[in-house]
Amino acid sequence: MGLEEFFQRYFIDPIKYNQGYNAVNTLVYSIILGIAVLLLHKMLKRMGIKVDERFFVALMPYIILGPLMRSITDIGLLPRTYLTVSPGGYFVIAGFAIASLLTVWRHLGPDEKLYPIYRDFGWVLVAGLLFIMVINWNRVSVRWEYFKYFLPALLVSEAVIWALSKKLELVRKNRTLFYTHFYDATTTFVGIQFFGFWEQHVLARTLMNLLGTPAVMYLEKLAVITIVVYVLDKFMTDEDPELINFVKLTVFILGFGPGTRNVLITLLG
Repeated sequence: MGLEEFFQRYFIDPIKYNQGYNAVNTLVYSIILGIAVLLLHKMLKRMGIKVDERFFVALMPYIILGPLMRSITDIGLLPRTYLTVSPGGYFVIAGFAIASLLTVWRHLGPDEKLYPIYRDFGWVLVAGLLFIMVINWNRVSVRWEYFKYFLPALLVSEAVIWALSKKLELVRKNRTLFYTHFYDATTTFVGIQFFGFWEQHVLARTLMNLLGTPAVMYLEKLAVITIVVYVLDKFMTDEDPELINFVKLTVFILGFGPGTRNVLITLLG
């Protein structure tokens, strides 16, 4: 197999034919993500921007932007191209987020005013996508019955995390990440179990095929997030706390983004 055929089979065709992820592109995208996290952390350090609550709040509209663009693409309001579906769409959103941050920083530096201005610019981008949805609302079919399945499942799953946080310090210290990824697991479970959707990620898809139920997503999420935060909290205590915070922010985005995309896709048909 030549390089061009290899790239076509494992990277182009999965996007072109909506085949989901495979082991090869998952590994490559994971490596790219890891490198990007390290580079972005260094960039933020040089800019004098701390990864704290102010930064998280300012970044929130950009976190919403990704799943919103992906969902309105999947329901046909934006053309389906390599730049509007994952992973290309997330590279585009990351580009917007970084360009916006650099633009604001060049004018203000690491000033307190940077955070609200950066945040508001992100909300303008979100408003632009919402405007596209509003003017095409006649093409959207809302499944209100979605909440009949989603809300009870979400309450039960989050109650499990609440109970675990009372017993386990590791869960309690990182409960936002566990809550977020059980939210993501719930959107996957409901979408597949009750609305006929399918899983794109190779590990989750394999586990579902083996055990015959999308409920395995909860066990996968619990295992993966536990391992990640255990390594971060127990074996990386000598690392820069800002780097640890940025990694955890990335883990949050990897749960909140896909989960919100799943909600919008399923709800809006």
